[in-house]
Amino acid sequence: MSERTPPAPGAVDRTALIERRTRYLSPSLRTFPLYPDDPLVLVRAEGPYVFDETGRRYLDGTAQNVCISLGFAHPVTLAMAGEQMARMQHCTTLFFHDQPARYAEELVARMPAGHDWVVHLVNSGAEAIDLAYAMARAHTGHFEMVSLRNAYHGLHFGASGSAAFAPCRTPTAAMQGFVHAMHPDQYKGAFGPHAGIEPYLDELERTIFSSTSGRIAGMIVEPIQGFGGVVPMPPGYLRRAFEIVRAAGGACISDEVQTGFGRMGSHYWGFEAHDALPDIVVIGKGMGNGFPIAGVIARRDIAESFAQVRFFNTFGGNPVSVAAARSVLKVIDDERLQANARARGEQLLAGLATLQARHPLIGDVRGCGLILGVELVEDRQTRRPAVAAGDRIQRRMRAAGFINVKGSATRNTFRINPPMSVTAGDCDEWLDAFDRSLAAESEARRAA
Repeated sequence: MSERTPPAPGAVDRTALIERRTRYLSPSLRTFPLYPDDPLVLVRAEGPYVFDETGRRYLDGTAQNVCISLGFAHPVTLAMAGEQMARMQHCTTLFFHDQPARYAEELVARMPAGHDWVVHLVNSGAEAIDLAYAMARAHTGHFEMVSLRNAYHGLHFGASGSAAFAPCRTPTAAMQGFVHAMHPDQYKGAFGPHAGIEPYLDELERTIFSSTSGRIAGMIVEPIQGFGGVVPMPPGYLRRAFEIVRAAGGACISDEVQTGFGRMGSHYWGFEAHDALPDIVVIGKGMGNGFPIAGVIARRDIAESFAQVRFFNTFGGNPVSVAAARSVLKVIDDERLQANARARGEQLLAGLATLQARHPLIGDVRGCGLILGVELVEDRQTRRPAVAAGDRIQRRMRAAGFINVKGSATRNTFRINPPMSVTAGDCDEWLDAFDRSLAAESEARRAA
């Protein structure tokens, strides 16, 4: 994966770009670069690949924070968004436009039976999370909400209040009213490895009893905790947790920002894998294939409760972004990308199982479809995080032409989230590069 193409005319001056970003963009952005000591400058992209200023190609195992579903520069997205751009680039919700109404109809058609669903469109996942909280509170008349430890739901005022990572919270006040229950991690959870779901369900009930009034507005859960290191909810947990929440008067919210739109391979929505039916579903990231769009899908009665509040979003439902989002639905169906996500996930999981048998650094492999995690440990018994080794392997992977981020509170879990159009050949090459990077780390340790 070391192919190069000639730099585009007027190629970026790397040094000047880095200086310009440092000088003119907010200092808070210093906390985000993937390679802070040697920033990766990207200038174009195509399919599952991105290219730096020298023309070097990389397989994007991040899908740009899971925002690219179909692949970069997909012709259907370009055509549908471009056609709408030429016709009318924006229409506020003060007026009626065909694109948001058609998209909402198409989204609802992909939701399971059981509720009368409606859609509210906004710009980002974190904004949609805030809206979901407001809807739950307006409908139930309750204030307190439950989220899980190890959860990430965004960095806006409300979303950061429900986050369970210190770096995602500020010393100033975020939205109040959140309590955190133990997340049912079956690899290194609070109740030990493979403890099942019962201790965590008991702890959820105790959390509601001891840390709230006993009547709550709702609970939010990611079917797979992405930022938290790709931690799947174990079978049965989501359905049982929702029963507990409803008994306490709350609405059940599924955060599908990362797991939705077929990325899990087995199901279109993450909650479907658990035989659980939420009341509110939050969507974002890959729904626009890189265009800024997110939303809330909710029961009509919940949305009607919130209609007592005057709420709208200036750019929510922007017709160009909605056209791009409609292209995602179309291409996932036409090109069978959900089936591809499942097949490529099975391929990667099989390959990683082989690598795990060969490399002691791999402690756990988990996830499904194209939302996978590989946790690196110094010792499989103690499960001590191999953070420094992970940093070195990440750099070796970049040198080989592959980009991946590391998640979890301890930053030792590789996240594998390429665009859903990634090929079997791409996955074979990734596995080979990961194998070589792990082997190089082991050899360096023996030589030390």
